[in-house]
Amino acid sequence: MSSGLRTDAEPAELVVECTSDPLGLMARLAGSGLFDDHVVYEGSGRWTFAGGTLAEVVLDAGTVHARWPGRPPLGRTWTGRPADALRDTFAEAPLPAWNAYGWIAFEFAAPHPAGRLAHLIVPRTEVRIEDGRATVTGVDPAETEHVAKLLTDAAAPPVAAPSPVDVRGGGAPYRARVAEAVAEINAGRYQKVIVSRRLDIPYPVDVVSTYVRGRRANTPARSFLLDLGGLQATGFSPEVLASIDASGRVMTQPLAGTRAFGLGTADDARTRHDLETDPKEIYEHAVSVRTSQEELYRVCDPGSVQVTGFMTVKERGSVQHLGSSVSGVLAPGRTSWDALDALFPGVTASGIPKPDAIEAITRLEERRGLYSGAVVTVSHDGALDSALVLRALYSENGHAWLRAGAGIVSASTPDREYEETCEKLSSIAPHVVPLA
Repeated sequence: MSSGLRTDAEPAELVVECTSDPLGLMARLAGSGLFDDHVVYEGSGRWTFAGGTLAEVVLDAGTVHARWPGRPPLGRTWTGRPADALRDTFAEAPLPAWNAYGWIAFEFAAPHPAGRLAHLIVPRTEVRIEDGRATVTGVDPAETEHVAKLLTDAAAPPVAAPSPVDVRGGGAPYRARVAEAVAEINAGRYQKVIVSRRLDIPYPVDVVSTYVRGRRANTPARSFLLDLGGLQATGFSPEVLASIDASGRVMTQPLAGTRAFGLGTADDARTRHDLETDPKEIYEHAVSVRTSQEELYRVCDPGSVQVTGFMTVKERGSVQHLGSSVSGVLAPGRTSWDALDALFPGVTASGIPKPDAIEAITRLEERRGLYSGAVVTVSHDGALDSALVLRALYSENGHAWLRAGAGIVSASTPDREYEETCEKLSSIAPHVVPLA
């Protein structure tokens, strides 16, 4: 993804040598108070901070709103695919170059979506840290210089102690929903569905400090921290939903099959062996990979679609998964928005077949919102990267919560699937920091 943030005036750009940990620098910027809206996104060895709103695109059910510099606010109705509504709106950007950052809700894929479906900003200021060097780009030279000075302070910001959240609770209603899903699977309504449960936190949360604590304890494929329109979230995504470079190369990384991790060398080896030999987990993973292949066949040159690293064990914080990578090259006329539409929501967070699984989720659960949706970065050059939102904390209007699910197939048992949600919640529950 290329450097963006150009308006008619040439942006200010400063390069700073970084001696501090990038995680601490991201937390310093997010907690600086300079930016009401901001997104931190970590992936592929690069940390990005997007602060302030130069432009904004908000997608609600039936209506898309856009604010571009130098233009009056836009609001219009849309029909069809929500990905097309986003693509068409960004195609009208009056900027020669831009990068946008934000989130997409699970209901983006619902047959009858309701509520807010996506919120993305083109920031006033971007900071990219890679290989010990930070590049600061912004439309306001004074703000750009202020941000650059913040990056030169070697003192790490203080991080308060966590107050661990008890992940055990709500077992009876969750087990009942799992049993209901197994019955529907056995009746032939679908093959697999992810059933999740919400865990409310009984105190307001310091989301920035929780990000620092949680990231130190996790090994995510992507991590993020955001505050957009009053919704705060931070997470340690175990898998890449869709990554598309400017040349049209697409990659997705389905993870399915889970066991606990971090219990000690002997116990981790035992649970890994159990994971690699359990027929239920192997089946769950294999059908997820097959679905990802079929989705890429819809938008890629069929001869380019391939699977690599099949069923490699991925260690992600408090759990380990079976993981594979599926990749391809976009077919002529296809864009990154088509790839995102084909892969969203992640098969490992919805089910198989997806339409039937999504319908079941809307019956079995309350609105998911950002959980099992995506945090997204997209660029004017066609590049797009998106993290599947799992292992995350959410906070809005003073209330915070966690959420985790498990993949239900015909061989599932309510007790084991409940334990799996506890294992996943333990990736973040011990690291939650109360708001002072």
